[in-house]
Amino acid sequence: MLLKLEKITKSYSKDRTILDQLDLEVNAGERIAIVGPSGSGKTTLLNLIGTLDRPDSGKMYFENQDLSVFTDQQLAPFRNEKIGFVFQMHHLLPQLTLLENILLPTLTDKKLQGKEMLERAQKLISRMGLAEVAHQKPSELSGGECQRTAVARALINCPGLILADEPTGALDQKSAFNLTDLLCELNQEEGVTLIVVTHSLEVAGKMNRIYRIGDGKLILEPQ
Repeated sequence: MLLKLEKITKSYSKDRTILDQLDLEVNAGERIAIVGPSGSGKTTLLNLIGTLDRPDSGKMYFENQDLSVFTDQQLAPFRNEKIGFVFQMHHLLPQLTLLENILLPTLTDKKLQGKEMLERAQKLISRMGLAEVAHQKPSELSGGECQRTAVARALINCPGLILADEPTGALDQKSAFNLTDLLCELNQEEGVTLIVVTHSLEVAGKMNRIYRIGDGKLILEPQ
């Protein structure tokens, strides 16, 4: 099992509990969608899984490691190595080229720098269909190209888990379909586990399992 959440609770005030004794188990290589209305806790849950925030109570395990015992200093390299993030907005640095943006996560660890990572970046660029624009900056790219660059950046360190928060929300329909198909193909090719928060039923339908979040808990949807 890659990921296990046990009785996770998160509140923002005494009167506003977002996640309430929530449980989730995810096996390596799965594709999971989380759906639900705005404000239901989807992004909060993704931030907790990604160790960007901590629960008020409960346990989170990643590859059988209890994340609650990690310090903030220990979580930073763990997150960089094990988890890739794709957000609704690509968050590319405008002053850097596509290639430089993809290599950004490797800069915090000297062990990840060098010829091997450059070759992986070039391989990902080719796989994303971006070879012709590798040395262009985000302002010179389309929305779909920027988001594919963000996916390549999320994959550069060979993480076990990709967390995608509304990855198609800012794209036109054709680009959204293409990106969803690409994520599913990469899930199979790279063996990376995929958890996607989405409002799109089309995106959710491409996943192995769909959970609806409500009243602070996850409910498995029939498919």
